[in-house]
Amino acid sequence: MFFAVFLHVLAFAFLVVGRTLAPRNVPLLRRAVGDNSTSSGIASLALDKSSGSYYTVLKAGDSYFRVALDTGSSDLWLISSACTSSQCSKVPKYPLAYKSSTFQAVNNNQTEFSASYGDGTGVSGFVAREMVTVANITLKDQAVGVIDSSNVTLDSDVSGLLGLGFPRLSSMSESVTNSSPFFSQLAQQGKLEYPLFGLSLNRFDNGSLTLGAVDASVVRDVNQISWHPVVEFSPFGMESQESSYLQWVTPLAGFGTNGTTLSPNPSYPEITNNASLALLDVGLNGIYGPYSDVSRLFEAMDGARLVDSEGGLWAVPCDTKQNMTFTFGEQTIVLQPSDYFLGRTSGSPNLCISWPAAQSPSADGVDWHIGTPFLRTVYSVYSYGINNVEAPVIGFYPVTNSTTAQADEENLSSILTTVKFTPPNSLLATPTDTILPYTFNASVAAPTTGLVSTGLATSTYSPIFQAWTTVRSAIPTIAPSYAVFTDSSGAVVTSTPSIAAVTLGSPPGWTGPNGAGRSSPAPIVVTVAILFAALGQWIFCFIV
Repeated sequence: MFFAVFLHVLAFAFLVVGRTLAPRNVPLLRRAVGDNSTSSGIASLALDKSSGSYYTVLKAGDSYFRVALDTGSSDLWLISSACTSSQCSKVPKYPLAYKSSTFQAVNNNQTEFSASYGDGTGVSGFVAREMVTVANITLKDQAVGVIDSSNVTLDSDVSGLLGLGFPRLSSMSESVTNSSPFFSQLAQQGKLEYPLFGLSLNRFDNGSLTLGAVDASVVRDVNQISWHPVVEFSPFGMESQESSYLQWVTPLAGFGTNGTTLSPNPSYPEITNNASLALLDVGLNGIYGPYSDVSRLFEAMDGARLVDSEGGLWAVPCDTKQNMTFTFGEQTIVLQPSDYFLGRTSGSPNLCISWPAAQSPSADGVDWHIGTPFLRTVYSVYSYGINNVEAPVIGFYPVTNSTTAQADEENLSSILTTVKFTPPNSLLATPTDTILPYTFNASVAAPTTGLVSTGLATSTYSPIFQAWTTVRSAIPTIAPSYAVFTDSSGAVVTSTPSIAAVTLGSPPGWTGPNGAGRSSPAPIVVTVAILFAALGQWIFCFIV
């Protein structure tokens, strides 16, 4: 979850949005089909190298903003001009004084909104409605958290958060009628070709978010996507006495190394039907599992040892060639050392801190929190499900095809960050997981692949994944436009098109309070040749 929800805050790192972002052009493309009542869209993602989070650009009213993506939460919020804290002063802000013609007050701006994060930070403000556009797909009356107080560090001109979770996880949905999250609204109103979104992440500063379709420039064959069920959660407190979908959580079948697959130890086996649950979270720069699982994984790796028992950190020899694997259903995803390394320790340069880190499981029954180190190795697809007809599913399409480690020591040396940390000279005992009382009402069954009557996409969609009889040829695809030109050397290159630069946080021509805005980087052209040349490198996202 964004800003390291559920994470231990390490003594030598802060997982926050930082400054060092490469200039990016963020094209917003759309393909309309049929009677133009449904569409799909694709938007570029940029990587914040200091935090490992990914952002895109959206339009709220007449202003553009950078927002970080998060599949571990659901609400959309933006820093507003009413926020005067030092953290807010650094970013473009939604200009309340502009009085956008598409802004709609909710309860005279008296409906409170707040969000808090595992590192002790949070935001607060009020709920309003505004016209919001992402990937050139627009909702006119989208509920937005307008932030007037924040101690969250938001640098790099990132002004907010776009949650992509289910409505049940939204605090706005609880307090305001007809205020489902952005993607939920698209699915519930039938605005997309199909109620799914896809994420392409990589080790550099670009990627894609697709709405309503999968990115055909990444997924060459939709038949190669493996699909996995999403788990329901029982009700909590005063919720209705029915289970429903809450988070993008799926069972983890195994993990391992050296060709050996180990079975996870579920923390709540009687409740989760003996399954270990994993949250897929694009807002998390890391992989976290319970001590009981993580310790067994590293015990199977040559030379690995626990170096920080409180932070749950293990180190392995930096010259290791051992891969790490995670298995979902029958699909095994391979992580190379370049995928799971955090950085080389300053006190022992031959040892590298590695993911996963260990922490006790959360009380919602989720044992594993799997973020960008894993998600960069796959194209991930999140199919939202259809009311009464189809359950949500998660798809993985591997973007690396390797069963052996490819990164040699010389290559790793050029990309590893040095972590200011000295491993202890003695062996440390592995802590025991603390199992908290289960949060939800365990007396209500929460089946996997269960059908629910509300909260998913409108039943006007024809199901593709019904009863696991996947009509894969029906999965919509979309691709960015490309331009072919001859450069100054006479070489023919292919590139993504550039678009006009936008001013962040300020409507066109607006010069009122907080209206100066900030110009986004000028359009740039990224050639395929350059991208290919960069494939052998990785920028590690660890702050020292």
